[in-house]
This record gives sequence, structure tokens and C-alpha cells, in this order.
Amino acid sequence: MKRVPVTIISGYLGAGKTSLINRILAESHGLDLTVIVNDFGAINIDADLIRDTENGTIALSNGCICCTMGTDLALTLRQILDRPEQPGHLVIEASGISDPVAIANTVMGESGFSYAGIVTVVDGLNADTLLQDEEIAPQVLQQIRAADLVLVSKCEAIDADLADQLKAAGARTPTVLDGAPVSDLLFDVVPLPKGRSVAAHPAYATWQHQSRDVLDRRALGDKLASRPDGLYRMKGYVLTTGGAYELHIVGRHVEARHCDADETLLIGLGPAGRISPEQIEAWWTGQPDAQSQAGGHA
Repeated sequence: MKRVPVTIISGYLGAGKTSLINRILAESHGLDLTVIVNDFGAINIDADLIRDTENGTIALSNGCICCTMGTDLALTLRQILDRPEQPGHLVIEASGISDPVAIANTVMGESGFSYAGIVTVVDGLNADTLLQDEEIAPQVLQQIRAADLVLVSKCEAIDADLADQLKAAGARTPTVLDGAPVSDLLFDVVPLPKGRSVAAHPAYATWQHQSRDVLDRRALGDKLASRPDGLYRMKGYVLTTGGAYELHIVGRHVEARHCDADETLLIGLGPAGRISPEQIEAWWTGQPDAQSQAGGHA
């Protein structure tokens, strides 16, 4: 039986993994792809953000794929092999707080699949901040060290400081994720042997909100500007009086663009020592009393 090659797309929160997969699905590479999407919340927004699902997207939505989904991932891999027609290539989008080495080890433990490499996306705008954060940096560094290919997003060129940081982190030939086709890069990766997983990620607080509430469009900018410092990542859709918006927040960077949506659907995440779900909920719903009472929750 021919083994199905598996490429793992890794990278910290908001690095651009979903955008990369959208590009892969849109390119003319001639491969029959299946994508496993994993999100960090109970509401799987990434599966909605994958715009081309004709090639068979499988959404796994109940946690970090390296910590709570090892069994589910193995089961899903076996289900793929049981299909009458197997894919030509499998792509796993790991959650932003996952360990790609653990996922690679699960793949290599399943007969019928061949390991085709780890590709780690590095956020070119926020890498410096992440790598200086004592709590987050070990996880980001491990994702970089684990990569067979490092793609730097959100910049046209890698500046000297970032190049030095990536070199010190052990990045192998980092490449800017520009407008050129990426499928040739990803599917020609020559993987290196993987060792044991070494860095556990810190505890994260996750928040989710789903409603049909309509927010005043002018108030949306003020709300986003006043978001809690510990809320590192938020994404989803918001209904406003000016139409629906797709939101992406990564650290201090905020992006909002018009979209088609019929409900407000958001997920947020931050280090548990800095933010709690109650604090995020209090900020979003405008309940200062609840926010002040949420202080010690982890």
C-alpha cells in the first residue's frame, strides 16, 4: 500500500497558518489534498476560515492537538486510510499552542503514512515581541527548532535583527512568505529526524462568544482599542450596524475587514496568568463589576 505523505503546518497564534493553507488549496499543484484543522477553542472558527473545502477538510475542535487530541488524531488518521479513495497528501494545521514534534511522532507511529516535514510559520511583525516574552518564547523557539522549513509571514524581507534571532533559534533557511507559489516549497521538504518533545506550553485561558447581538460600528474600534493587555489572540466575526466584520487580533495588531456573516462568533486566548475568560467576557460585554471580580482566575 502506498503511504500518504503528511505535512504539518506549525506556528504560534496568529502567525498565518490558515492563510497559508488557503493559498495551498488555491494553487495548481495537482495534488488531492485533505486538511485536518485544529483550533484552540470549542468553537472551531478556523474550519470556517478555510475557504476551499472541496478537498475534504476535517475539523478537530476540542483542544490542543498535542495535549488532548493524541488519541483523536490517531483515530482520524486511521479513518482517512479506511476511505475508498485516499488523499494524495495530508496537511495538518496544528493549533498555535501545540508542539509539532508530538504531532509528527503520532504520524510516524501510524502505518500507512509517511512524514513529509514540519513547516513553521513565523509572524514577521510580532516575532521580536514573542521571542522576548519569558513565558511564551520557549514554545515559539521549539516550534522554530522543530521546523524543516521556516516561512516568515507579514513582511517583504527578513530584516537583520529578525534574521539573527531566527538563526539563534535554530531556524533552517528561513524564507519570506511572499506572493510566490508555496506548494512547491512545502511538498518538496526533505524532513530531518525528530527528537523528543521538550517544552510544555504554559496554561492558556480561552474564551468564546456566540450571539446575534449587533454592535454599533463606531463603538467597535473603541472596544478593540480598550481590549485587555493579556488578550493576545482573538478571531472571528462581529455583527455591527455597518455590516459584518471578520476580526483578527494578534498582540497589538488588529485587522478588521467586511465579510458575510449572520452571527457574532468569536474566540480569544491569552496566558492564564495574565487574563481569565471572565475578564475577556467582562470587557466584551461591558460589565466592569464582573471584570474586577475575575482577577485571580486561571
